Formats: sequence, structure tokens, C-alpha cells
Amino acid sequence: MSTLLLDRAGLEVRRDGNALALYEAGERRGSVPLALLERCVIQGVQTRLDSGVLLALAEAGVTTVLFSPRAGRRVATVLGPAHNDAAVRLAQALRCADAPWCAQWARELVRAKLARQRRVLRQWLAARPDARKPLADALAAVDAALQRLADAAAQPDSAPDAAALRGIEGAAARAHFAGLAAVLPPALGFAGRNRRPPRDPANVCLSLGYSLLHVEAVQACWMRGLDPLLGFYHRPAFGRESLASDLIEPLRAAVDLWAWELLRSRRLREEHFSFDRGACLLGKAGRSIFYAAWAGDVPPLRRWLRLRAAALARQLRGEGLAWVDADPDDEEAVPAGP
Repeated sequence: MSTLLLDRAGLEVRRDGNALALYEAGERRGSVPLALLERCVIQGVQTRLDSGVLLALAEAGVTTVLFSPRAGRRVATVLGPAHNDAAVRLAQALRCADAPWCAQWARELVRAKLARQRRVLRQWLAARPDARKPLADALAAVDAALQRLADAAAQPDSAPDAAALRGIEGAAARAHFAGLAAVLPPALGFAGRNRRPPRDPANVCLSLGYSLLHVEAVQACWMRGLDPLLGFYHRPAFGRESLASDLIEPLRAAVDLWAWELLRSRRLREEHFSFDRGACLLGKAGRSIFYAAWAGDVPPLRRWLRLRAAALARQLRGEGLAWVDADPDDEEAVPAGP
């Protein structure tokens, strides 16, 4: 399965049976079988397609993601048929109101995130022994944060509340990004995390990588009947897919490592980026490289997200079955999805 990137001025996409046909200036340039696609990324205002193409993509279970052509910000996501398991969603909503359960979920999530940061910092240290001092300092800070979590777990009555937990997570994140700054070329101008808009090439890669990973998490939730909006650490909020945000937290450092390798290997170079009013932008040639690299390297992260979503859905379904009518009497009801 692969990703189709639509990012070319004057491109027109038409449905052709069980495939998508690509046209430029009225001339057919090729086709892509729908069966080979798992997602379609549209980044550009001059790509033309009609509702029939979106319908074909949705019916085939292909997730379509629309990005802003300049800011690289995800604007919309079109998903295929939902799982529609009411038991899962009922239990998920009930657990959102279960403060002790949410606190335990949040602590485990942060612990996993910090453990991943620790592994990545050790990988950077092995690759860049010349940056030992800043990387050792970052490791010490992350280790201290992990110890605080371990101490809290040993004394449940003094476990950190949400604000304290975010403080621990934030301190570790600052240390982790200081480690990343130490191993990136100084010419890239990375001095820490920034966004909306990102102001340097590394932050462009991080923002786009996190956005694509978030889409993977939304899709994993959707496939298993989970509501992406109902999170336990990231609390439900208007317009935020909080559960997807929860699920990607332990994988963010993996994206940082991936982006670092993309820049270190010079697959992405300075000429692939431009600057406009303080914003750093990834050009078309750079986007092609970025998406091709992402498609090749994302499968392990995708599998992790899908396994985690499946495990959560199984647990919640068992809790929610008692609330579901096992023999609906609406003879006219038609299932909306598989």
C-alpha cells in the first residue's frame, strides 16, 4: 500500500473504474489503481478533482488529507467508512469522565514518551560523540524526569496531577530538543521547537512529520471504532482529535530521529527550503523527497499505532457491551460501515 501525493499545478484527477487517471493539459499522464492506495495527500490549490474522485477514495478506504500549500498545515481529512461499534464509543466516553483511569493512562503515556526520548538521545550520542556534553546533559534531564514518574508510581497517593505531569513532560521535551539542536548543522538555525509557522528547516520537517503521524493515528482510531476526539491525556476540546494526539506522544521522538537523519544525510538540503515573512517553507522538490521518504519509513510507526488502537478498542468494547442493544428492532436500519 502506498501514498499518492498530488502536488502539481494544472493536474487533474478523474475516476477511471477502479483507478484514478491523472491528466495534464488534457493529456492523460498515467493512472493509479485504488487498490494500491492507503492515503492520498493533496497539497496545492491548482489540483482539480470532483466529488466522484473523493467518493471513490472514501469507498476504497483511502484516507485523503488536504494540506495548506504554503503553511504545510493540515486543513481537512476525508476518511472512509467507520467501524461503527457503539460499545467502544460508549465505553470511551465513560472513561473520559473517569479521573483515576485517565490519570493512569496519562502517566503511562508520558513514561513511554520519555523512554523513547532517552533511546533517541542515546542514538544521537553514539552517532555524534563530539556532542557528548549537551547530549549527556539532555539525557540527565530526561532520566531525572523518568525518576520523578517512577517515584510517583511507587507512592500512588502522591501521583502527579495533570499540571505536574505536563511540567515533567515539558522539562524533558526542552532537554530533548536541546539534544537535537546539538546534533543538527548550525546553519539550519534550529534552537528549539517552534511552529505556526515553523521558522527553520528542522522545524518544518518536525511539523509536517507530526501532522502526518497524527493522520495515521486518526485513521487507526477510525478503523477500530474509536472516536479520535475523545482523549484521556489530551482532554476533549472543540476541533481537536485528542485521542489521536494521545496515541502519537510516545512516537514523537521517533519522528525527531527520522527528520534528523533526513537532514543529516542531505536528502533534504538548504535549497529545498525558502523563507517568507519569518516562515520557513518546504518547496515542491523538497516535498516530493519528504513524502517519498515518509512512505518508505512510516510502516513500523503505523503498525504500532494500529496495534495500540486495536488493544484499546478491545478493552473498551468489553466494557461497553452492557450498554448496547444486542437485538435492534429497527428493521429499516442499514449499517453505515463494515
